[in-house]
Amino acid sequence: MDKITVKGGTSLKGSIAISGAKNAALPLMCASLLTSEPLILKNMPHLSDVSSMARLLGNMGVSFTLLGDDQENQGHMGRVVSLHSKNPPTPIATYELVCQMRASILVLGPLLARTGKAKVSLPGGCAIGTRPVDLHIKGLEALGAEIILKDGYIYASTPQGRLIGADIHMDKVSVTGTENLVMAATLAEGKTTIYNAAKEPEVVDLIQCLQSMGAEISGAGTDTITIDGVPSLHGATHQILPDRIETGTYLIAAGLTSGELFLEGGRLDTLPTFVDVLTQCGITSIQEENGIRVFGDRSKIKSVDIETAPFPLFPTDLQAQFMVLMCFADKPSRIREAIFENRLMHVAELRRLGANIEIIGDTAHVTPVTAFKSATVMATDLRASVSLVLAGLVAEGTTTISRIYHLDRGYERLEEKFARCGATIQRISDTPALHKVQAAA
Repeated sequence: MDKITVKGGTSLKGSIAISGAKNAALPLMCASLLTSEPLILKNMPHLSDVSSMARLLGNMGVSFTLLGDDQENQGHMGRVVSLHSKNPPTPIATYELVCQMRASILVLGPLLARTGKAKVSLPGGCAIGTRPVDLHIKGLEALGAEIILKDGYIYASTPQGRLIGADIHMDKVSVTGTENLVMAATLAEGKTTIYNAAKEPEVVDLIQCLQSMGAEISGAGTDTITIDGVPSLHGATHQILPDRIETGTYLIAAGLTSGELFLEGGRLDTLPTFVDVLTQCGITSIQEENGIRVFGDRSKIKSVDIETAPFPLFPTDLQAQFMVLMCFADKPSRIREAIFENRLMHVAELRRLGANIEIIGDTAHVTPVTAFKSATVMATDLRASVSLVLAGLVAEGTTTISRIYHLDRGYERLEEKFARCGATIQRISDTPALHKVQAAA
């Protein structure tokens, strides 16, 4: 099993290309189920979750073709792929494929809209808390779907032959729930209005792609989205927005290592509250024409209390990384995880490196320390894994992070990007295809 070793103590300096957003790429790939014409996606990241989704869609009959690397997207190597569901897709998503990631639930809405039926396994993914599919099910039932849960599968059908537009009031904000229902409603008969919809940039990106495919949608970026169903959608070409979570991770890395980075293709507007918090911490980020310039000084980091919340507030996917930063702030801080109840599992591993953190309920109370000491730690989920890499960048000695398969789900060539900026970091694999990258001493 692969692991990463990091030798701490280097200030990161250089450029890092921001990849296409994983959380945008996955629903966009599912949108290919809605049309018989090719959907071409630019700036596609090379991640294990993308590969898993490609396998899932391929099992349904969708062809996945790599057209090349996009050299025009501000200089970085986002892939260009074509997804073509020429024939009506096989409306079955088996457990063996779905269990690898929770985003697989995103095939449910498009399958129902295109074929009128679906058999989708209940999903898997990171063990960071309950993420029930009831919001998806209630919304699709409001659109006229008949749904039965049996033997770990969702069996769905449209007895009337087509989904019917309706008003949908979501009990809580859900990104994947909003995306699933928007895709389903594009081919429904009549008008659908989704209330309490998610406003995340990835939702907006999906809607923009669907609009280019011929969907009639308004309200993107607000909590009320209206969809006027159309008989069919056509193919389109769409560029995936840069990954804001990857961007936020490298923004923290610059301040944490007292470095200076240029994040090619990065956009501060996708992280409004997070950027404000980093500014309060003393990390400076400047939006330039082709990316973001960021720099900071770890010895001058200010303490800020945060609470995770849906966009545009502080993202849960950056909570673990921010906690590492607060371990070196000038005063104690409180970090409340209000989205997922199990998303503080990285605390135990940070303690192994010397962090002084106490968990009370859903809140981590962080008392600053002067230094981390290297240790062997284990990743528990995607964002926890990258927080341990960040911690290793500033720990004394060499830190080893195991179970990094989580990391490969959401960060493209992370060790290469850090190494190019001066980090001493390498990937160690037990497989013959050894992949190591280490910065020059």
